[in-house]
Amino acid sequence: MSGAWFGPSMTSPIQRVAVVGAGNMGSGIAQKSAQEEFDVQMVDRELQWVERGQSIIASFLEEAVERRIFSPQQVNDIQGRITGVVGVENTAENTDLVIEAVFEDFEVKTAVFTALDQACGDQTILASNTSSLSVNALAEATGRPDRFVGLHFFYHPAKNRLVEVIPAHASSQTTIDKVVQYCKMLGKVVIVCADRPGFVVNRFFVPWLNEACLLLEEGVANAAQIDAIACKAFRIGLGPFGLMNLTGPPIALHSTDYLAEQLSTPRYMGAQNLRDLVAANDQWDVSGDAAYSDDQYTAVSERLLGVVFGVAAQIVEENVCSMEDVDRGAKVGLRWARGPFEMMNRLGVDEACRMATAYGELAGQGWDVPSFFSKQGNRPWSFSYVDTTVEGGVATVTINRPEAMNALNVTVVQQLTQAVEAANADESVHTIVLDGAGKAFVAGADVKFFVDKIRADAIPDIYEFTAEGHELLNMLETSSKTTVALTTGLALGGGLELALACDYRIGTRRTQFRFPETSIGIYPGLGGSQRPARICGIPAARWAVLAGNFMDAQTATDLGLVTHLVDVAGVDACIATLAKEGKPAQKYPGAPANPASPVAKFAASFFDDANMSVLMEGGCPEGFSTEEKGVARQIKSLSFTAPIGLKMASDLINATASTSLQDGLQMELDGLHTIFATKDALEGLSALIENRRPTYGNH
Repeated sequence: MSGAWFGPSMTSPIQRVAVVGAGNMGSGIAQKSAQEEFDVQMVDRELQWVERGQSIIASFLEEAVERRIFSPQQVNDIQGRITGVVGVENTAENTDLVIEAVFEDFEVKTAVFTALDQACGDQTILASNTSSLSVNALAEATGRPDRFVGLHFFYHPAKNRLVEVIPAHASSQTTIDKVVQYCKMLGKVVIVCADRPGFVVNRFFVPWLNEACLLLEEGVANAAQIDAIACKAFRIGLGPFGLMNLTGPPIALHSTDYLAEQLSTPRYMGAQNLRDLVAANDQWDVSGDAAYSDDQYTAVSERLLGVVFGVAAQIVEENVCSMEDVDRGAKVGLRWARGPFEMMNRLGVDEACRMATAYGELAGQGWDVPSFFSKQGNRPWSFSYVDTTVEGGVATVTINRPEAMNALNVTVVQQLTQAVEAANADESVHTIVLDGAGKAFVAGADVKFFVDKIRADAIPDIYEFTAEGHELLNMLETSSKTTVALTTGLALGGGLELALACDYRIGTRRTQFRFPETSIGIYPGLGGSQRPARICGIPAARWAVLAGNFMDAQTATDLGLVTHLVDVAGVDACIATLAKEGKPAQKYPGAPANPASPVAKFAASFFDDANMSVLMEGGCPEGFSTEEKGVARQIKSLSFTAPIGLKMASDLINATASTSLQDGLQMELDGLHTIFATKDALEGLSALIENRRPTYGNH
């Protein structure tokens, strides 16, 4: 997807959304849009269908309240943003985006778009939620092909984070940019792909399902065995037959027949056993003995892997999307542990090519292994997770790893360093903007990396990785260019530290900050013990870092961690203003931006020097009462931290009063061997991965 927050021709962003079709998919899109504070119309041809859609949403939200995802008030707010509309012709004229989510039939969809063309204003963008139909053909059937895109939400759209955005040939860049941004604000991982049958995920997933049916038909293994083998080979929780039972065998049959016809690939025609099953309105019997032999494992896994590997390569060869996006689609949309190209690297690319070639011999007509794949030999595929675009002197550097919330790992840090280095060296660039694809800016560092290195007794590798991170942040810190972090979503730990090295941080109402380190056994080691105190003062830094408090957009702005809080529509203008103004006169004022704010005032009194010895021992300072909700919350938060990590973080924050930034950052680095050697560090980091509360022993 595009690296820029908005494209060059972006005007006001999408706010008013209509969804036509109130079934399971349409109601899910409407629900998710309302959850993310869009104004939503849910449209259907009869009142009973609109009411059914509202009932589906109410059931999902009721479950969310029971699971404490939403409060009853939040649910009321979400439902209050959804207006039921009977009749497509009654869709509001000033709607920004209409998403058609009706039955997967070309004539039905085009009839809907004819009505929408008449009902909606000239600026309204029309989109079709389709998993198979030609987006270009649909676009030509509307009266506004330049304001049309295809969308493929994955079920359930309120939960599954993937969406494929398919521009038509005539789609304007403004249309694409606006729709991508809308999807990003839904928290979706966005794949922008070409209009080819199956788009990205279904292009390899549907033949995978059909191949499982053919393996069963041939008697290679029973359904339970094939599912078990697939689960092991692909590291997934549900095999092909279990998945078809869940989503409905008719969908699989329709999809695979469609691909066979559109791609002229007879191998994809639905297997006879799948046809018989659908005709009988039955489901697969997966109750058989799942134990399998080594020969069965080899035969089944190689066929299933072969079709996926070959089709993944075809997708890239046809310029449908990148390798990285193919993998993204598998991991986010299908919840596979690894994408096809990542699996190829683990097995060996030449071995993967052998499997694809063997499948191709079975497939015959209409199926070829791409030449770039067969010529790769055994060299692993290399992946890019950082994209750079330069326009008008502004270099936008986007961390594009949304499937992992843009978490920093060795590769990302190296690629980010190269991108910043290149932008610094480019004389045409005067401003560097850091952005994160998806909903997050950067959600911290890759915790599994730390755990693996501790267990391997390789703490020097952690030091080296962190030192490289310091070099990257120093390049931003000392850059002659104006540096801006677009912290318009979630920024945690290392991601927040990365942002604080920039001259400015732009936030929106969706901004959320947090330093979680002391609660997971460590301390912030990428400048988090140094820059916050120099920005907002030592007491406020203690409130943010030691207690690990969540900061919403306003709180972060009051403290000065967000320098510019703007409406989503104002992001572009803010970047332009900062680019014109240049670097700040005082990057480190050492006091909250709004000292009168409740958080700043509380931090100044509660985390005062005089109270720190009592707080570090778990007590309540004199003059405060644990009966006060805010006080009790802080003491509870501190009690959940790792004592050694808390002490080291506190000492490092205190050091900001008497050291230079450079010396303070070196102190952070110098303590890494000590903190990561503690048992509490391993416990805290492991607990985070395992989704449990850690138990610290102060050792």
